[in-house]
Amino acid sequence: MGRKEIIIVGGGMVGALSALLLAQQGFIIHLIEKNKVQIHQQAGDFDLRVSAFSAQSTRLLQKAGIWNSLPKTRLCAYQCLQTWEKDSAKLTFDSQNLNLDCLGVMAENSLIQSALWRALEKMSNVHLYVQCEILTLNNNKNGVCVCLDSGITIHAYLLIAADGADSLIRQKLNIPITAWDYRQKCLLISIKTDKSQQSTTWQEFRETGPCAFLPLAGQHASLVWYHSPEKINQLEDLSVEQLKQVILHEFPILDFDFEVQKKGGFALTRRHAKNYYQDSCVLVGDAAHSINPLAGQGVNLGFKDVQCLVDLLVMQNTLELSDVLKQYEQKRKVPNMLMQTAMDVFYKGSKSQLPSIRLLRKSIFFMAQHSGVLKDTVMKYAMGL
Repeated sequence: MGRKEIIIVGGGMVGALSALLLAQQGFIIHLIEKNKVQIHQQAGDFDLRVSAFSAQSTRLLQKAGIWNSLPKTRLCAYQCLQTWEKDSAKLTFDSQNLNLDCLGVMAENSLIQSALWRALEKMSNVHLYVQCEILTLNNNKNGVCVCLDSGITIHAYLLIAADGADSLIRQKLNIPITAWDYRQKCLLISIKTDKSQQSTTWQEFRETGPCAFLPLAGQHASLVWYHSPEKINQLEDLSVEQLKQVILHEFPILDFDFEVQKKGGFALTRRHAKNYYQDSCVLVGDAAHSINPLAGQGVNLGFKDVQCLVDLLVMQNTLELSDVLKQYEQKRKVPNMLMQTAMDVFYKGSKSQLPSIRLLRKSIFFMAQHSGVLKDTVMKYAMGL
């Protein structure tokens, strides 16, 4: 086992990006993914899972060498972001006020994952283990060893767990977490509109939960509907034609005609690991922290973890691994916790119907809209600029 050998568990966007960036730096990578990796179909329908990639995230994908290879027909740069409480004034962020081309880019998760995997398959120092699961994990300060259900045993000096919110690695390490259920579900609805590509994404806050519009490439878009589990379950049971009629009557007003193509719901949960590492194992992305998707910061926080960890491993390779992982935890744990807390406060506050809280919310939106430089500074921070 050499010092350059690393095991990465989880081949989603965060795990695959970690693997590619480290492989490009000469590390020998063993990437383990329990599911079959779906190849993105450029001519197919848009996937339900989409993300708003910040400027910092797109720069990291450019650094990995895959951003320019993505088909432009599946990317949507948005220039405007609006948010408001129902029946109140809008808080608007515009890229022109920041002297930027756009605030971010909407893209399907599967598109990014597929591009990362295609790049990994071309690298001789990357070993891929697909539809494989870890049976045993031995972890100590001198290294890590895993045995797969395929009978393969792998030794390395570091294991990076990027296996999601229900991380098997985190469970095997018995790393405690703080967690709770938001007692809400979110319905993702893929639609095709009768308008050309739109450039504004928006979110309206209601007592039942937020409703959002995410523009996608061409005439495509995604609607995001938060509500009680009972309500979302009812909506999931509807046909696409029936769901359209409910959207027209109950969702914020849409200024275009559309057809529903796909739908799918998921529960909202929050988790945060007490420790980000243990001996020779480290957690990144949702394995370390899952966040309310309210502001679309999940994948961007995960990519910030990746950038921090990769930089430390590359730039400080003379340090002991324990010192590198300690620095990673110190750099990422507090910012992740602050973002989680901010989203929780905003989410819970947005649902309160107490007159005093409603007045405070409207005042905050009004003051933020007219705060000038402060508003632009907050937006730039969220974009990683």
